[in-house]
Amino acid sequence: MKNKFRKAVFLVIYKIEKGKPKYIILKRKLHWIGWEFVKGGIERFETKRKAAKREGKEETGLDVFNIQKHNYKGSYIYPEIFRDRIGYFGQTFSLYSAETKPGKKKIILDPKEHSTSKWMTYSEAMKKMIHKEKKKSLKIVNEWLKSKLK
Repeated sequence: MKNKFRKAVFLVIYKIEKGKPKYIILKRKLHWIGWEFVKGGIERFETKRKAAKREGKEETGLDVFNIQKHNYKGSYIYPEIFRDRIGYFGQTFSLYSAETKPGKKKIILDPKEHSTSKWMTYSEAMKKMIHKEKKKSLKIVNEWLKSKLK
């Protein structure tokens, strides 16, 4: 297998509380340490939309709806070759967002990938993000939501 990019989706999950969006942010521990939103690979014969819904459930335990494709995609190179990603030197992504019901539903994390999670406002989440692709993704979703909630 020649080196190539792994196809993936970014999924920004939000809930609306008191007319304002809150975003679920996960603390990554596999491959790197830091805060991110849901992301994951697209499985063979799976659409991007189905991958977004599946990853949302797998990484948070949340049921999501109102899945929206956003006009943002990109790619990045991995900082190293990962043992669970043999043959891949980077990842391409397409941005999606999805809503979940407000309330106190327990977040169920995949303990191999993430250590904790937190619901955050846009400004709180932007302060935690370090990767430019994730900051831009969150900004796109937040701008779209602001226009929708007017």
